[in-house]
Amino acid sequence: MRTLKLTPENRTDILSNLLKRSTTSYGSYEDSVAGIIADVRSKGDEAVFGYEKKFDGVDLDKDSIKVTPEEEEEAYKQVDPELVEVMRRALKNIREFHEMQKRQSWFTTKPDGSILGQRITPLKRTGVYVPGGKAAYPSSVLMNITPAKIAGVDEIIMCTPPGKDGKVYPTTLVAAKEAGADTIYKVGGAQAIAAMAYGTESIPKVDKIVGPGNIYVALAKKAVYGNVSIDSIAGPSEIMVLADETANPRFVAADLLSQAEHDEMASAILVTTSEELAKEVSAQVDGFLQELSRKDIIQKSLDNYGYILLADNMDEAIDTVNEIASEHLEIVTRNPYETMTKVRNAGAIFLGSYSSEPLGDYFAGPNHVLPTNGTAKFFSPLSVDDFIKKSSVISYSKEALEPIHEDIIRFAEAEHLTAHANSIRVRFEKDE
Repeated sequence: MRTLKLTPENRTDILSNLLKRSTTSYGSYEDSVAGIIADVRSKGDEAVFGYEKKFDGVDLDKDSIKVTPEEEEEAYKQVDPELVEVMRRALKNIREFHEMQKRQSWFTTKPDGSILGQRITPLKRTGVYVPGGKAAYPSSVLMNITPAKIAGVDEIIMCTPPGKDGKVYPTTLVAAKEAGADTIYKVGGAQAIAAMAYGTESIPKVDKIVGPGNIYVALAKKAVYGNVSIDSIAGPSEIMVLADETANPRFVAADLLSQAEHDEMASAILVTTSEELAKEVSAQVDGFLQELSRKDIIQKSLDNYGYILLADNMDEAIDTVNEIASEHLEIVTRNPYETMTKVRNAGAIFLGSYSSEPLGDYFAGPNHVLPTNGTAKFFSPLSVDDFIKKSSVISYSKEALEPIHEDIIRFAEAEHLTAHANSIRVRFEKDE
């Protein structure tokens, strides 16, 4: 891996290079995505079936677009029972973690009898998108469905592209069934996002769409936002390791590569105060590359977005961590808990040598749907909060309103909103 002495200039250059991976840099795809969305919006199922034939090579109709109970049963027969048990153990951890995020409505009363509060209600219907294509991601299914289920969403539908045989990956189906999806549709790409956003004869309109996907899916989510809510625009995966001389270089190298293998756009960065660690990690990376199955993808990822950054001190290293705001941050320092208190921006934080990033991807419980591409500065991991909405509650009696009604009138008139002022005034006109 390339090693750089950290300076304000190259930190800015690295950040600029990473941000080039944003969906805003792929405007050339937007017209194509807009066309697909417009077709689905106007033609419904007809357009969806046409795009599935074009992109996935599958003939679908209103009878075959939905996964049947028989197909789910067949999937269970095809998946190793031991893997199903692993999913169930992971799901237990994921549920327990997200149960802790549940909020309750609240109300408060004042001496004058007024009541204020916040009512929390779950969304009615949520759509989950799950990628297909080159690989199956049952972990993504669990992470996207579970918080919606715990939030109390009435109906959870899932869209995922089928294979050329017209079937969904067995592990994806099993994960969806275990997590609690209500209905699964064999639709992928921008057409799936459009179908969930606007509804078709077969696929109902949802209130929110969550889940990762390729550039077409990301741009489609961006385009339909406002008509429905979305979780975020997911970018390529990222890992940053903040380490000092106490870190195990073999562990650090392995963890960097765990994200670099996702795709050529993934980012893997080590920030360290130890020159010796930097050299050893680089050597370990070279060694692992000779034996890992996805070495070609890893190499391109490292060539484009892989760095080892040498900082003069830990404060400089932490400043870099906060500026880049990585999706995954591992802290492997002498006292990682103390170091963590200085970190403001990261999607998920892993502390110590045995809290490697894949632990969070699959099993620990916290959600692995995380902000990418610097958005950890203002976005959070997917959570139960993403599947609820809040309504303010206000209740005043005449006796509670009377002492303040002239203040409200004065405020409204200052904004030249005389109808606002009148709405308050008429309630006391007989008294005057």
